[in-house]
Amino acid sequence: LPAGGLDYLVLNHIGVTRFQMWAGDVEYTRWLMQVNFFSYVALATAALPTLEQNKGSLVVVSSLTGKIPTPFTTSYSATKFALDGFFSSLRHELIMQQRNVSITLCILGLIDTATALENIRGKVHLSAAPAPEAALAIISGGATRVQEVFYPWWLQHVCCLWVLCPNDQVLQSYYNYSSP
Repeated sequence: LPAGGLDYLVLNHIGVTRFQMWAGDVEYTRWLMQVNFFSYVALATAALPTLEQNKGSLVVVSSLTGKIPTPFTTSYSATKFALDGFFSSLRHELIMQQRNVSITLCILGLIDTATALENIRGKVHLSAAPAPEAALAIISGGATRVQEVFYPWWLQHVCCLWVLCPNDQVLQSYYNYSSP
């Protein structure tokens, strides 16, 4: 390996996310797309030549809400679906061009960070998974160059079931909404 350079780029940042019903704020959605999507694209694009030179890995941290649309996450979900579409398509293109850069998309469920727990308080009936284990899953996925990481692991089964049989009533049963 060449001295220095970039072997891994882990993209994991997030704009302040509102966990609420859609209120029609298009400007907020535009801003969140800038932070949660376009900045990922810009950073990945800048890093690709060095990653390719070093046979490196691009690790994109996303969310279950980028695979399954969920209540209270309209703008956030849009940014995560965009990540999946862009980076999964880019992965195909890199393979077709025989460019040796792996792309790992990390699909995370509810993680027990202080911010996440505060956002969902009183609104979601799910247990949060431990953040240190999520970090380990992200690192392991990038190091082993897998296409997708699901954490917790059982989210992969949830996504497969959703594709085969989407059921909004089952999904909504995990959320608490009392109309104003």
